[in-house]
Amino acid sequence: MKEKEIGFAPQQFTHEVVVAPFRLRTYRFIRRILVGFICISIVNGLFSYFFYTPKMYRINRENSELVLKYHLLQDKIRTLQRRTEEIRHRDNHVYRALFATDTLAIEGIRTPYPDSKYASLESDVHASLMAGTWKSMDALARQLYEESVSLDELQTLSKNKERLSTAIPAFWPIDRSLLRNGIGSFGWRIHPLYHSRKFHKGIDLAGNVGDPIYATGDATVESIDTRNSTRGYGRQILLNHEFGYKTRYAHLNRILVKPGDKVVRGQLIGELGRSGGVTGPHLHYEVIHQGTVVNPINYFNKNMSPEEYEHLMSELRELNLEKDE
Repeated sequence: MKEKEIGFAPQQFTHEVVVAPFRLRTYRFIRRILVGFICISIVNGLFSYFFYTPKMYRINRENSELVLKYHLLQDKIRTLQRRTEEIRHRDNHVYRALFATDTLAIEGIRTPYPDSKYASLESDVHASLMAGTWKSMDALARQLYEESVSLDELQTLSKNKERLSTAIPAFWPIDRSLLRNGIGSFGWRIHPLYHSRKFHKGIDLAGNVGDPIYATGDATVESIDTRNSTRGYGRQILLNHEFGYKTRYAHLNRILVKPGDKVVRGQLIGELGRSGGVTGPHLHYEVIHQGTVVNPINYFNKNMSPEEYEHLMSELRELNLEKDE
């Protein structure tokens, strides 16, 4: 029994001796691989830091090409902006002059977008270049939209040129020969009643109570106000001439039309008065284009001679007498 036990022990010891070196060699092999990988990574990192690799050369080349494309894009945007401004200049000084219409003004269209719109670009190395390009593109898009709306309006005006010629408020709303004390100007002024600085939305044409008031262009009566108040506009008429034009006639003594009536240029629509907040009898006259008040003086035919004007007024008086009959 002892011999058997003694004979078994050397075999067990030999097996353990064989297994141990195998594991040790495996661990050493893995350790060499890891050490080699680390060394290669360090060498590669140092080499990449001090020298460009083919990949770095490719990335740098692509970055340079991208920057060049951005600069070329900016040049194209500036060219398009100049061309758009040229179209806008012709629009305002040629096309609209032919139709005697005001410059189109879209509120806020020229206001740049907030910087928060471009916040996502701030972390890029070329942030200023990219953000500047996007801002220019957005500005160009706003310009193009404005001109698109303007040209659409001009196209409509060209199709309705004959109606437009009689609809534009290009006539004096009172008999100019009855005008007293000049014309109360359009714009900022000290209000004669309230003694504070206010924006005067129209012009004041002084006369005598009962002086005739005429429509300055073909239109539809949009609304009237018959209240004889002591403040504000008092009795007033608002005409809609279409094509973006409206006119207001305020401080009237009498109103001779009703909402929905069709009126023509030179038609008698009311009488001059002193209703509302006034210091004396006069007509407050406004021209409104695309929702914005404009200076009515710019629409009057100031080149007409006194003889031509008197002849015109005689015709209008006859015309209104015929309508009364």
